[in-house]
Amino acid sequence: MTQQSSSNFFSAFKLLGPVQRDALFAVYAFCRFVDDVADDARSRDPQALLDLWRGELANVYAGTPTRKVGVALVDAVARFGLERRHFEDILRGVEMDLTARRYLTFEQLEEYFYLVASAVGLLCIEIFGHSNPAARGHAVDLGLAFQLTNILRDVEEDAQRGRIYLPLEDLRQFGVEEDELLAGRYSPKIAALLAFECGRARAFYLRAHGTLPPEDRRSLAVAEAMCAIYERLLHRIEARRFDVFGRRVALPAYEKVGLAAFGWARAQLAGMAP
Repeated sequence: MTQQSSSNFFSAFKLLGPVQRDALFAVYAFCRFVDDVADDARSRDPQALLDLWRGELANVYAGTPTRKVGVALVDAVARFGLERRHFEDILRGVEMDLTARRYLTFEQLEEYFYLVASAVGLLCIEIFGHSNPAARGHAVDLGLAFQLTNILRDVEEDAQRGRIYLPLEDLRQFGVEEDELLAGRYSPKIAALLAFECGRARAFYLRAHGTLPPEDRRSLAVAEAMCAIYERLLHRIEARRFDVFGRRVALPAYEKVGLAAFGWARAQLAGMAP
């Protein structure tokens, strides 16, 4: 599922040993299943489906899973001490997608980002391993940066579902009407809006680099590998002059593998420095 759904993550996860890799695959599969509930237009009762997943999460922590993903999660939770509250935050974030199709301010959007992305990062760093508690701040910042990058890449795809994640206060600031985004009409005003949001994403990446504890760089090398991929994706959006309509902004597989390997090697070398 990870390979089919997100080659960005898959390319980085392959750098790990089998025990860590299997735990990450289990976490990612859980996230993918619950996220698909909000995006599947065929689902008649998405809230009921999320409640089923919330029940399965309770089964996981009781040691009585009923689904294959739950079985895999039991092992991951036991091995790495994954906290239930982070999974519950992810479910809360997906629930927001069932009702919220607009965000008035960036502060509201940032809360959503924390639930659907930073919470995932907080689970991942327990699997990667870390010694400095400050690594949790690094995971939060990376989650915000990754999710904002995804939102910028997927403006058109989200609009086709009737969703606009970009804060409405920012649309007003740049004179962009909702209908323009929903219709997928690229314009200088939209380019200026997206340039502004890309600047925000850049700030999160810079903050994440600053909150990475030096002593944990080697253990968090996979996070650095993923960061290299997502920063390049943001650069690709900027190189297209923020035109995210039409052909989807993406990186070829060979480039993702190369970036993941580069990020991993850079972290390993930095970790060996005195």
